[in-house]
Amino acid sequence: MSQIPTSPDVLDAEVEVLPLPDVAERLGLVVTRVHQMLRDGQLLAVRRDGVRAVPAAFLTDTGVVKHLSGTVTVLRDAGYDTEEILRWLFTADDTLPGTPIDALRGDRGREVKRRAQALAF
Repeated sequence: MSQIPTSPDVLDAEVEVLPLPDVAERLGLVVTRVHQMLRDGQLLAVRRDGVRAVPAAFLTDTGVVKHLSGTVTVLRDAGYDTEEILRWLFTADDTLPGTPIDALRGDRGREVKRRAQALAF
């Protein structure tokens, strides 16, 4: 079995994170499926206080935030590692306004993906 990718916690302390069993429960999945989602890059995890956790902002009431996986893929293809992707997603951008993850949670997913694509050049 391959390692579950986990980043050091590069997020601000006020960013809410959920332990993997809680993520599985919210998504109605077994925790091993969440592990696979992390391996596949559909979700990203940090290690906070020794516990693997996913930012709560990555989840909605019905699943994973739309366009998150595609945005992560675009950023990985641009050479970003997990820590850099997390920082980018949670760094305020006055032109959005808010953070890229806030924009993904709203109706600006295409704009966020366009900006992520532009980072590759």
